[in-house]
Amino acid sequence: MTVMARRSASYAGTLPYWIDSASMPRFPKLDRDLTVDVVVVGGGIAGLTTAYLLAAAGQSVALIERGRCAQIDTGHTTAHLTMVTDTRLRELSRAFGQTHAQAVWDAGLAAIAEIDTIIREHHIACDFEWVSGYLHAPNGPVDQDQIDQFHEDARLASEMGFDADAIDDVPFVGGPGVHFANQARFHPRKYLGGVVAAIREAGGLIFEGSEAEEFRDDPRAVKANGHWIHAGDIVIATHNPLVGVAGLTKATMFQTKLALYTSYAVAGRVARGTVPDALFWDTADPYHYLRLERDRDDDLVIFGGEDHKTGQASQTDACYQRLEATLKAMIPGIDVTHRWSGQVIETADGLPYIGQMADHQYAATGFAGNGMTFGTLAAIMIVDAIAGRPNPWAELFEPGRAAIRRGLWDYIKENADYPYYMMRDRLAGADGKSLRAVKPGQGKVIEHQGQKVAAYRAPDGVLTMVSATCTHMGCLVGWNDAERTWDCPCHGSRFTAQGAVISGPAEKPLPEFDA
Repeated sequence: MTVMARRSASYAGTLPYWIDSASMPRFPKLDRDLTVDVVVVGGGIAGLTTAYLLAAAGQSVALIERGRCAQIDTGHTTAHLTMVTDTRLRELSRAFGQTHAQAVWDAGLAAIAEIDTIIREHHIACDFEWVSGYLHAPNGPVDQDQIDQFHEDARLASEMGFDADAIDDVPFVGGPGVHFANQARFHPRKYLGGVVAAIREAGGLIFEGSEAEEFRDDPRAVKANGHWIHAGDIVIATHNPLVGVAGLTKATMFQTKLALYTSYAVAGRVARGTVPDALFWDTADPYHYLRLERDRDDDLVIFGGEDHKTGQASQTDACYQRLEATLKAMIPGIDVTHRWSGQVIETADGLPYIGQMADHQYAATGFAGNGMTFGTLAAIMIVDAIAGRPNPWAELFEPGRAAIRRGLWDYIKENADYPYYMMRDRLAGADGKSLRAVKPGQGKVIEHQGQKVAAYRAPDGVLTMVSATCTHMGCLVGWNDAERTWDCPCHGSRFTAQGAVISGPAEKPLPEFDA
């Protein structure tokens, strides 16, 4: 990636930091007719990730973008990677039931894990880090009701298997809130630069300056620059969906389900270590959000908020001025260098729409403040649908859904063999890296100091840690909640919560782990 010149404290318009700090490869205009398995319309994170997953699976794919890839919505994000939704977890749980609420957060965490996997597989240098996230009270007096709500959110998240704690003093901002482990941040343009390289390596085609002019269904095709791309499936990944082959009436009705908002961001440099490397969101309405981006020898603080319905604020410069004033009050002396705005799309029930809009036409929208995670999730779900694979979240986010019925079915039980759910505990924190995930009376296998540890916390809070490796043949033990024992799934050895042998074939206890 080419790193461009650093901006001074005097703004250069409203140029996003991402576009200022990293370039994207250029692609040609569509100049011929093509036939592929799938045509993707839109070159943001949803479209490029869809094209990548399709090409990696051996499908022939062509992506068209009317401007430049990763330039508009994805280029104007603040790039928080989080499963924590704009709608509070307690509100999701009350509206849809606890299982459905967990499924929403599972979907976001699965998307972050997919991004992590792509980065590792293709060695993409994009400043990706797993970090903590903090939901916190805004500045000003805090009443007991706010504190109780934080505790309820933390309790629900923990019950659903996520690593969350209510805390009295949030780092940097102060005051009560909730700490969520296993969130992340990255540089979206650097990331997508690696993704487009992987698409091309897998044989995928990308065309810029190629706006979708016309759609037809028989034969199925999309026209751009006067040329037709024939395809078995069409994916509309344009943030605010195009009509495509769905029909104008249906598309117009669908548009009434969406509310478009503009959100603002300012960014400035501070000395390394001034602000913790974490994600922050407050509970104001509209809320503020903050994160770091490592930038050479210092840190870039990105601060956003001031959301309003698009087109319904006459003095938009005042939105930037208020944000900048708030940021400078938080961090006196910060050198503000960038400002930009982006658009977020809300839905009536707070959940995105992802799925089939017409036969063999798929779309995704309504990502709210989770554009990077839900955009990636959309790619996962649409590729599953095209391949005919069941997906755990298909009904939850289906575009034509009616009200979601509470207790309709158990998402986790019905999808236990889906790849995410086979590794969910490690990702969510239940069997992850944090000892906070081990609650009184529970045992969990965690990663601690680079090793697999069988950790048990007694009802009085005393923690016992032993090796999670069975002393018979080296398999990893699992916690038996009913019997409160460590059981080996390979050959049936069983151990007490403290690691003593209950039954063989193992003959030696699980060694104690010295923390």
